[in-house]
Amino acid sequence: MWCSHKKFMQCLCILNLLLVTIYGIIKSGYDEKRRVKFILNKRIKYYTKVSFKLIMLIALALFIIGGIFLLKYQLVCEVYVAGESIGFIKDKDSLEGQIQEILDKEGTDNIAFVELSDIPEYKLAFVSKNKELNDTEVLAQIEDSVKITYEYYAVTLNGKEQAVVASLEDAEKLVSEMKKEYKDSVKFSIGINKLHSENGEDYTPVTVAKAEKKVTQELQKMEGSSVNGVYLAQKPITGIITSRFGSMESIRSFPHNGLDIAAPYGTKIKSATEGKVSFSGWQGSYGNLVIIDCGNGVKIYYGHCSKLLVKVGTKVKAGDILAEVGSTGNSNGNHLHFEIQINGVSVNPQNYIYK
Repeated sequence: MWCSHKKFMQCLCILNLLLVTIYGIIKSGYDEKRRVKFILNKRIKYYTKVSFKLIMLIALALFIIGGIFLLKYQLVCEVYVAGESIGFIKDKDSLEGQIQEILDKEGTDNIAFVELSDIPEYKLAFVSKNKELNDTEVLAQIEDSVKITYEYYAVTLNGKEQAVVASLEDAEKLVSEMKKEYKDSVKFSIGINKLHSENGEDYTPVTVAKAEKKVTQELQKMEGSSVNGVYLAQKPITGIITSRFGSMESIRSFPHNGLDIAAPYGTKIKSATEGKVSFSGWQGSYGNLVIIDCGNGVKIYYGHCSKLLVKVGTKVKAGDILAEVGSTGNSNGNHLHFEIQINGVSVNPQNYIYK
């Protein structure tokens, strides 16, 4: 029994020793860990301070360099159009505002369209403060690339422009007044043409009063050169009058019912007015003859032609070529027999043309 007690005590001592040893190892490791952590924290604080000082030094250096740079240079916008640099400006927003003002002109002051073919592009750039910026020149170059189309309205008589006014309302008012005033005195066609100009210099619009005066003058002229409302707008040929209306000559046994105008053989004969060819062929003493039915009972005869160039049924207007001067039929030389009839009765052409 004593031996058993002795063994127990020995085991207890060994266990105690083992526990003491384990504790020592653990404590030693813990102390080492605390020591490492302490050293690490100390180094972190050191390098943090060093890094902060370095960053501050770099920032100060950059601030000084930046200050010196800004004293010598300025930040601006470089403007490009179609990929090409056209200059430097200080204020991009100001330039774009001026460009927008130009584009906003569309629909005002006879401006029909405003087109900017190339949109400006911008890039930031540093340039010397001694460099002069050219905002005005840049805007001028952009304006040169802007296409402005102006719109006007022309009042026409028988297809010919008489006066240009600024607005459609003015043109319509003038046309309405002229139609009302002259509808019973002369046969005419009055209308409105829309005109476009890219530079605004092709046309000079006038006031309604001036336009009305010009159109009225032309209508009065037409009225004075109209046969029963049919306007004789074109002299058939230029030549010498060799026989007048009503003259008595040996070549005929009755008063002359037309006007003879001498001209070289083959001279082109133009229609005096618009109408429709009612006859084209040979007719007795007239020789080769063209008759134009002008409406309102008016017919015009073109006689003694060498060649006929139109057919029956053809519609013609003033200035169209009808035939060529000759000496066919009852004639003693190359000339045009020009005769006007109203409801079958011949009248003196010189009351209306070749005055």
